[in-house]
Amino acid sequence: MSIVIIAEVGVNHNGDLGRALALVDAAAEAGADMVKFQSFVADELVGRQAPKCDYQRATTDAAETQHAMIKRLELDRAAHERLVARCAERRIRFLSTPFDLPSLRLLTGELGLHLVKIPSGEITNAPLLLAAARAGADIILSTGMSDLDDVRRALGVLAFGYLGRTEKPRTEFFAAAFADTRGRAMLAKKVTLLHCTTEYPAPFEDVNLRAMDTLREAFGLPVGLSDHSPGINVAVAAAARGAVVIEKHFTLDRTLPGPDHKASLEPGELKAMVEGIRQVERALGDGRKAPAPSEIKNIAVVRKCLVARRAIKVGEAFGEDNLAVKRAGGALAPDRYWDWLGRVATRAYAEDEAIEP
Repeated sequence: MSIVIIAEVGVNHNGDLGRALALVDAAAEAGADMVKFQSFVADELVGRQAPKCDYQRATTDAAETQHAMIKRLELDRAAHERLVARCAERRIRFLSTPFDLPSLRLLTGELGLHLVKIPSGEITNAPLLLAAARAGADIILSTGMSDLDDVRRALGVLAFGYLGRTEKPRTEFFAAAFADTRGRAMLAKKVTLLHCTTEYPAPFEDVNLRAMDTLREAFGLPVGLSDHSPGINVAVAAAARGAVVIEKHFTLDRTLPGPDHKASLEPGELKAMVEGIRQVERALGDGRKAPAPSEIKNIAVVRKCLVARRAIKVGEAFGEDNLAVKRAGGALAPDRYWDWLGRVATRAYAEDEAIEP
């Protein structure tokens, strides 16, 4: 199965539907499999006096509240419908992240999406997780800022929802659902985990790609990467490390105002990342150690064989004085050298001529 590459617009449309549609086009042209937006109602997502993160203050008006910033970036239902239609036209899959229950209902109910992305900040939002599972959605769950216990608790909520449990939700019921073999089977069928470092941009020393292995071993689920590091190298490395999904922010112009543009790829870089991942994907192969089709023709050229060190007469015994190991395109491999010592030549050989078996 090919690695799924998600080109994340997030809020890099700056609230402009025309820019959002252009970003769909750019993602399709770059070769991404999905283009992801963020779906939220500002009044449901953030309090009116909530502070901004440091990176948000650095890239937007520091005096503006987080609520005011988020409000400017909302996409209404009509915008979602336009974006879904554009994705269908460009043959790229539409994906979005719901940050609240009304937005989840919009995506899974009104728009009929079967896959949603739950972001790192919502991994402890049990009501949202439960509603997503009860809706039957496949889920890509990002795990930034989390430890294994956080992830385990979130998976318990999802398992409880997928199993259709009707009892009043409680922590102990979530743990039981996670321990239930049927719950684990549903998680394996429905959930992909993304390792993530929730900083924009994420310092390379904080990326910790080996945590992908830890997640895979701990939960037995498909694992990928939501990458916020500069450039494309980490994303390409994640492909080599077994990521099944790779998500990366992109923008039309990194100099645009807004919270995420600075930590995003531009279209040419997104295309280079996609090409790099696809090259790594092809290079991974099937793991079987055997000569590759392209190298078979070179075996006779670059491997050495037994040759005549000097002219050899018929009936002369082969020995250290007249046998050598050189490239000559012959059939007798050098590991047969000792087997040939003392044998008698059945025909004459010129110097450097390959010995026949």
